[in-house]
Amino acid sequence: MEERRINTRLLCAELVEVIWDEAGRPQRRVANLEDISLSGICLHMDKSIACGTQLIVRYGDGELVGTVRYCRSGEFGNLLGVQLEKGSRWSSRHFRPHHLLDPRELLEQSVVRHRAVPN
Repeated sequence: MEERRINTRLLCAELVEVIWDEAGRPQRRVANLEDISLSGICLHMDKSIACGTQLIVRYGDGELVGTVRYCRSGEFGNLLGVQLEKGSRWSSRHFRPHHLLDPRELLEQSVVRHRAVPN
């Protein structure tokens, strides 16, 4: 699958609260934040949510607002891709998940280790 993201995606693991409206009724669920970037997030949760649904993701004392762009069901739940609203961009200054990993750092470490191994 071709990467279409503009912003760097950071892998993470953090429980967040997801709030949305479904058929006129407010819904709340806990989800695992799988990855995050300046303009989007990926959530893993037990409930599917229709594309185009606006939702609020609450963490600690803050929140992010976005729209579901995809929802893929799998053996262990659903993965939701959420595009954040322009006024609701993520910044590590106001929210830094406890488990946050930049995959580029892993790549750099791998290259360094590979160069250090004698042939």
